[in-house]
Amino acid sequence: MQTVIRAGIIVLLLNIGLSVNAQQNIQFSQYVFNGLSINPAYAGYKEDLYVNAVYRHQWAGFPGAPRTGGVSIDGITGEKVGLGLQMLFDKLGPQEALSLYGSYSYRIPLDDEGTRRLCFGIGGGVTQYSIDGNALRYTDNDDVALPLGKKSVWVPDARFGIYYYTPRFYAGASIMDLFSLYTDASRYSWKGNNYSTIRKTQHLYVTTGAMFPLSEYLQLKPSILVKEDFKGPTNVDVNAFLLINEVLWIGASYRTGVKLWNKNNLPGDLNQLDAASAMVEYYVSEKMRIGYSYDLNVNKMAGYQGGSHEISLGFLFPSKKYTVQNPRYF
Repeated sequence: MQTVIRAGIIVLLLNIGLSVNAQQNIQFSQYVFNGLSINPAYAGYKEDLYVNAVYRHQWAGFPGAPRTGGVSIDGITGEKVGLGLQMLFDKLGPQEALSLYGSYSYRIPLDDEGTRRLCFGIGGGVTQYSIDGNALRYTDNDDVALPLGKKSVWVPDARFGIYYYTPRFYAGASIMDLFSLYTDASRYSWKGNNYSTIRKTQHLYVTTGAMFPLSEYLQLKPSILVKEDFKGPTNVDVNAFLLINEVLWIGASYRTGVKLWNKNNLPGDLNQLDAASAMVEYYVSEKMRIGYSYDLNVNKMAGYQGGSHEISLGFLFPSKKYTVQNPRYF
């Protein structure tokens, strides 16, 4: 029986009668301007109330390509506690994931001015995994193997992180989706048929970066992110940004898979999904930032899609009680 699916990549998403699969987690190219997306200990870093919104259209022109978006808000309550809230959605063909997470960060000052801090963060939330049967088109009208309407399930999860920063340096590590190894949350049953969706899996993130003044009006910010899921290739992002006159960020990123240690489950001829990004971030005012990035795969997939587009908006709401005395570059 031949089933035609609107999303050309559905074979990666829907497996009838097979076990659950895992995937690399959602990653925005502009995470460098909102660390809450990869580390709960980042909550409250800017100290003032900060709202960030982002939308990403990946692999433009590719049928069923991922569309991802989110809104986050974080700030401080007292001098040592940061709080954050993050909502995310991710749609990939007939599969959808909707997440809501809260974050708590305890921020230990390491100097009298509070410009150097060691932060410990925890987060918790839920994700709804769904398969939308209406997104499928099939040859046989009475195909009982396909679900009618949307089938979904809610799954709890948690995260933990450590974050250290000074006015011109930061380093952090986090473990995301702590419960994913112990919850089988993305299987569905429909008239005796079993379904699986690609779901999030446990990840370790390690990141660091610094700020270097080059002149009175020009500064350089290099950074690196290592992402490990202990199953597929280790991913590494290398980023470099120039800050011009404290108003305009111009930068680029290169993402690739690396072999840090042997993984016996990976084939020896596995191709890396290399990608390059160009980004621009502009401060419209002291309280508003707008950003855009364009990603392009630099491997065999480049000829099958038109790259990835991502736009973000950031809004800062200064507190009347607390005053940030140092620029927040990270």
